[in-house]
Amino acid sequence: MINIHTKTLQDLEFSTVLKQISEHCITALGNEKALEIGPLSDRDTLRICLHQTNEYVASFQNENRIPNHGFDAITKEIKLLKIENTFLDVHSLKKIVAISITANELVTFLNKFQEYYPELYNYASNIEVTKIVIEKIDSIVDRFGEIKDNASPLLFDLRQSINRVRGKINQSFNSALATYHGLEYLDDIRESVVENRRVLAVKAMYRRKVNGAIMGSSKTGSIVYMEPETTLKYSRELSNLEFEEKEEVTRILKEVTNFIRPFLPLFTKYQNFLIDIDVISAKAKYALSMNALLPEITEDRSMFLRDAYHPLLYLNNLQKKEKTFPQTIELKQDSRIIVISGPNAGGKSITLKTVGLLQVMLQSGLLIPVHERSKVCLFDRILSDIGDNQSIENHLSTYSYRLKQMNYFLKKCNKNTLFLIDEFGTGSDPELGGALAETFLEEFYHREAFGIITTHYSNLKILANELPNMLNANMLFDEKTLEPLYKLVIGQAGSSFTFEVAQKNGIPFGLINRAKKKIERSKVRFDATIAKLQKERSKLEKTGESLKLNEKKKIQEAGRLEEINDKIQKKLESYQELYDSNQRLIYLGQKVNDLSEKYFNNKQKKPLMDELFKMVQIENSKRTKESKKEKQIKKAIEKKVKQEVEKKVEVIREKKKEEKTKAKLAPPKPKAILRIGDRVRLEDGRAIGTLDKIEKNKALVNYGIFTTSVDLSQLELVEAMKK
Repeated sequence: MINIHTKTLQDLEFSTVLKQISEHCITALGNEKALEIGPLSDRDTLRICLHQTNEYVASFQNENRIPNHGFDAITKEIKLLKIENTFLDVHSLKKIVAISITANELVTFLNKFQEYYPELYNYASNIEVTKIVIEKIDSIVDRFGEIKDNASPLLFDLRQSINRVRGKINQSFNSALATYHGLEYLDDIRESVVENRRVLAVKAMYRRKVNGAIMGSSKTGSIVYMEPETTLKYSRELSNLEFEEKEEVTRILKEVTNFIRPFLPLFTKYQNFLIDIDVISAKAKYALSMNALLPEITEDRSMFLRDAYHPLLYLNNLQKKEKTFPQTIELKQDSRIIVISGPNAGGKSITLKTVGLLQVMLQSGLLIPVHERSKVCLFDRILSDIGDNQSIENHLSTYSYRLKQMNYFLKKCNKNTLFLIDEFGTGSDPELGGALAETFLEEFYHREAFGIITTHYSNLKILANELPNMLNANMLFDEKTLEPLYKLVIGQAGSSFTFEVAQKNGIPFGLINRAKKKIERSKVRFDATIAKLQKERSKLEKTGESLKLNEKKKIQEAGRLEEINDKIQKKLESYQELYDSNQRLIYLGQKVNDLSEKYFNNKQKKPLMDELFKMVQIENSKRTKESKKEKQIKKAIEKKVKQEVEKKVEVIREKKKEEKTKAKLAPPKPKAILRIGDRVRLEDGRAIGTLDKIEKNKALVNYGIFTTSVDLSQLELVEAMKK
């Protein structure tokens, strides 16, 4: 049975958290319910609440976003439906349709995605999905919020008659307007509207000449507003029809209201369901704003809060763009009480409040801003004594009030209790108050309660050092500037830096020395020793952080260099593969070209195919260790190469056939008579040379760089020597 006192909630400013959550609600009823959130007494209910909020947070980060849950409250409509013979107006019916559609969509969605949102689905599975109410209301109310003409046969007839009579009214009025305007009985404005009726603007002197009823006059009395007699008859008929229409609309609304009245419990469920979804959504949005999560909840009595932030401080600093320092703190069976000491303004109270507020939030079904590897347990009772509790109303001093609180603690404190006490023992004589505080702390210790206290009393620091399951802790300070570092260090008491802080604030050194002489020498030495140890701890802490930072940088740099090296290696391998592939293709292409040339010269097909087959076999022998996919690719390349060769051979063959055919059909061209000095070339050749000498059937051709001797019959004339 969880029991957290209202005073504890006030001390920890839990109401401020609730106010911030309520601001994320999108409905007024959700806002009200969010402000009523409190610690849950049933552990199963608490577990369900935490998982529901956690599931809603997850919906912000996946594609299956939970649909909109906004609605207009139907509290008034629910009250009316409970009263017999009442009926809802059209606006109320539209609100019921809207809330039914919203609830149905949400329930249907959660049914569809129950694997993603199991706890939300379990809650929604108790809500009935029905379209009967929606269809019934939609059958009589249009999208503009008006009763449809076909809502009943009588209403249809009445509205038809109303339209006809309105037509007659306009017709008769226009006729009278034309008549009296022609007689110049009307003012320049001709007509006006009085009591939602068209009237003639008759000049006062002619009012007796116009047949009709006087509806009013102008301020000066120069104009009299009259409804023509013919129009008046139709207006009375219209009033009667409109009255009948109103009665029929009322009858229809009563009928529809009586039809939906049995669904009253369902409408109540719909509204409560959407209010709860609004609150869950607000809690999820609040969690998202400070990166809160659901830590592991353990059954054993231990808690480990890693990188825990105070929610209010974190969000406040976030707005100011200032840094918030997280704290890591652990309570377990062999270290269940922590005594935090050190100078004021160092963060002792904030650390205490952080632990308390996060515990209260968790036990109220809220996610908390801690590291994902944090662990928490649940306490049956959380007790707190924080801040100056002087009670003017009850004429109690701070110390009297604190004694009353300690008395309450002694009555309620047990092994399932978490107690939080700020500035333990203050408000009385230091020695006497310290002794009493020590006794209280021993009692809490023997009852195996968990707790955190802050103090300046040396005897409490010594007690924490002596008892095996109690630990000292201090908030680190910069030993030079005496500025707080806002970091909790477990295992050592903290000095109050009383004289150091006084000196920093300009108190004369002589006065400080006189003060030191007034207290016991042992106390000065004890405090000095603690201060020295704390300074050493601070130095070690800084050195450790510096080493960790350097190590982290080295690891990051090594990782970056390794990544660059891998990229370069991959690129080199890729380029090498590309180069090898290109070289092989060039080689194959050259080989194929040589074989084509050879076949062109000797026309022997069998040696060509043998050479090609041999080349393919050589290439295949290189592929034995390659993957199946690479083999398929290379086979395709070989096939393509072979096809290209065959195509080329076929083209050459066809070309040769054509040349032979042309040679047979066409008469042989008479060969030109070659003379020395002519420019010539070999048949089917490209190089052009000069004919230098002719001896019998041999000719000496000069190509500039070299000369060669060829048969005269193999030469053809390119250009005759100019004379």
